[in-house]
Amino acid sequence: MVYLDSHIKYFSYSPSCVVRIMKLNLHNIDLVMTAGLVSQFPDDGLPQIAFSGRSNVGKSSLLNSLTGRKSLARTSSAPGKTITVNFYQIDKQLYLVDLPGYGYAQRSATDQARWSAVVEQYITGENGPLMVLQLVELKLGPTKNDEMMIEWMNNCGMNYAIVATKADKLNKTEYNAAIARLEAHPTFRPGTPIFPYSVKSPDTRDYVWDEIKRQLANSK
Repeated sequence: MVYLDSHIKYFSYSPSCVVRIMKLNLHNIDLVMTAGLVSQFPDDGLPQIAFSGRSNVGKSSLLNSLTGRKSLARTSSAPGKTITVNFYQIDKQLYLVDLPGYGYAQRSATDQARWSAVVEQYITGENGPLMVLQLVELKLGPTKNDEMMIEWMNNCGMNYAIVATKADKLNKTEYNAAIARLEAHPTFRPGTPIFPYSVKSPDTRDYVWDEIKRQLANSK
């Protein structure tokens, strides 16, 4: 079970109204590009929402949950080894963009530099995302690598929200304490939206989609 009460205050809009802004056919999804080079990033002008997080934070599970697919995004058999940006085109209206995971201890210094270059050039590029959904495991809270990523987004002015994964792994007392720690975290910008997420809860899925659609509406 996921307890949503403690984060509802972040929403100043009605989710039922936002849903009407854009209708998306989630049966019409394609992985159109797996890009390891900046020159491979799509430049067709479609809006983009990016997903960032450490290796094994649950990014593939979240993308599959959001799109209602079992294996749209697959967990790598060699986590931390692949440094590519995956562009999933949703109903020819937007991209959900899966950024390569970070924090993998066995990644070499050369690969870490490649990761930094690819992610930085994507996020700050001309066709960068409207928002980064930054994944943090709710029970563990932000790691040092998470904090570094968030501080970098603060410095470059990137719009972001926090998605707190694996929320169903906590009981109500643990959940409320973990949410309170996130709300008070000094690295987050004041007012940063926080979305507890569980692949077992349709409500958490709907709130994330509502935020994505709100970003799309605000960009027009």
